[in-house]
Amino acid sequence: MGFGSHLSPGGPRLFPASPWVPLKMSPFDSWGLFMAFLALLCCPGSGKEAFEKPTWTKQLVVESGRSQVINCSASCTQPENSGLETTVSKKLLKEGAQWKLYEVNVSQDTILLCYFTCSGRQEIKRFNISVFSPPKQVLLTLQPTFVTVGTWFTIECRVPSVAPFETLTITLLRGSEILYNETLRGTTPSPQEAIVTHNTTALRKDGHHNFTCQAKMDLQSRGGHLIHRVSDPQVLEVYEPFQDSQMAIIIAVVSVLLFLFVASVLLCFVLGEHWRQRRTGSYMVQAVQRRLRWCYQAQLA
Repeated sequence: MGFGSHLSPGGPRLFPASPWVPLKMSPFDSWGLFMAFLALLCCPGSGKEAFEKPTWTKQLVVESGRSQVINCSASCTQPENSGLETTVSKKLLKEGAQWKLYEVNVSQDTILLCYFTCSGRQEIKRFNISVFSPPKQVLLTLQPTFVTVGTWFTIECRVPSVAPFETLTITLLRGSEILYNETLRGTTPSPQEAIVTHNTTALRKDGHHNFTCQAKMDLQSRGGHLIHRVSDPQVLEVYEPFQDSQMAIIIAVVSVLLFLFVASVLLCFVLGEHWRQRRTGSYMVQAVQRRLRWCYQAQLA
C-alpha cells in the first residue's frame, strides 16, 4: 500500500504539492511512491521542507513464519495524521490519541515506515526488519565410527533449514577443544541446510572424548540476540595395534605359565601314584613271605 491510500483532499500532505489534486493510483504507482519516499529518506536534502526532524531507525528481527507487533507512536500528544507504511500485510490492533499498534506479517527482509504529523511538522520512524530461521536442530556424524590410530576420519555437522547463513558460525569440538570453526558466507533468500565437514587423523586420545557440534547464530547487529544450539555427543572408537600386540604377548605368557602349572600338577600326581604303587607292592611281598613261613612252621609242628 502506498502513501496515496492514506491521503484525502484537504488532509495533511506527506509530500508538498501545489495545486493539491487527489490521485488514483494503481498498486504499481503506489509502490513507486513508496520507493520515492525511501529516496527522500536516503537524500535528506531533497525532502528538507517535508521532513524537518531526522529519521529515527530501529533494527528488528522476526522469526520466519511469525508476525511482528509494531508500536507506531507520535512525539506529540495530538498528532494530526499518523499511520504505518509497508509493502506487507498489516492489521491495526489498538490505537490511542498518539499511538497505533499494528501487527504485520513478514516473510522476507523489509522496511516499515511509521509516520505522523505534529503541528504541521512531519516525522518518520523507520523499522528495518530482518527475517531469520534459527538453528533448531544440529546433527553430527562421524565416518567411520571405528578407526585405527593415524588413519583419516570425517566429522560432518548439518543444521537443517537455517537462514541467514552469514550470521551462522559452526564449531566442531573434541571435548572442550575446538577442532574446526567456520562462519558461513553468502546470503540465503530462503532457509536452507548448512553443512560443514572436516577431515582429520585419529589420535589415541580421540577415544576418550566426546565429539560435539555447536551452531551459533549472531543476530545482535540486527537488533536480535545470540542463538546457541549443540548436537548430541558422538563417540569415536580408536583401534591401537601396539596395544593389541602387547595384549597378545600377555595372553601368550599367561597361557605358557598356565600350561606349566597344569603340567607340574600332573607330574606330581603321576610321581605320587608311582611311589605309592611301589610302596604298596613291597608290603605285599613281605606279607606273602610271612604267611608261607607260618604255614611251614605249622606243618613241622
